[in-house]
Order: sequence, then structure tokens, then C-alpha cells
Amino acid sequence: MQNQGMDRVDNTNHYDHTDHYDSDDGQLPMINEVSAVKFRQNLGEMLDQVRYRNDNIVINKDGKPVAALVDAELFARIRRMRERFDELSARIAAAYDDVPEAEGLAEIDAAVAGVRNSD
Repeated sequence: MQNQGMDRVDNTNHYDHTDHYDSDDGQLPMINEVSAVKFRQNLGEMLDQVRYRNDNIVINKDGKPVAALVDAELFARIRRMRERFDELSARIAAAYDDVPEAEGLAEIDAAVAGVRNSD
């Protein structure tokens, strides 16, 4: 599908806030922060930004981020990473299931103290 005239432009004046982050392909995907009202008013345009320009959009309500609109491929990668993290967390929890909580917390405190002392 064609780009349909979607050139990479800075939309800082149109949206609440725009940040730029480096990506693997050398292009700078834009991260636009918009209010929920502006998001509703410009949904079609924002879907095109995500689809054709791989931009990301953070949706704010009452000044706080509540959701994000990202490319479906990125969402799938995030989902896989979360599933993997959950699997690893479950394995670690199972491996230490028979360690008393107080002993585990003491070990964590000792490890944290050791790292802080090495600085």
C-alpha cells in the first residue's frame, strides 16, 4: 500500500507533545502525546501515523498517560516479551518456593547492600 502523501513532519503544534526516539532502522519514530479529546477528534489521522509512519501515540486523560496506540507488530513483540517474562518469573518463583519468606528477604537485602557498597 502506498504512503498516501504521509510525509514525516513534526506535528508539535497539532498535538500536545512530541518526543523522538531512535529506532533500529535509523529513522526516528515520533511519540506523540495527545489528550483523549484530541485523540477522538483525530483518530483516523493518528491511525495513519501509526500504520504508515510507525509513530506511537500516548493518550492522556486529565494530564496522565492512560493508553498507547502502537503498530500491531510492535504490540505483538511486547506481548511475546511479557509472556516470556511471566514464564521466567514463574520458574524463579517455583525454584525458590520452599525458601522461607524472611530468609529470602534477608538475602535480597544483603545483595542490595553489597551492590550499594561496591559503588
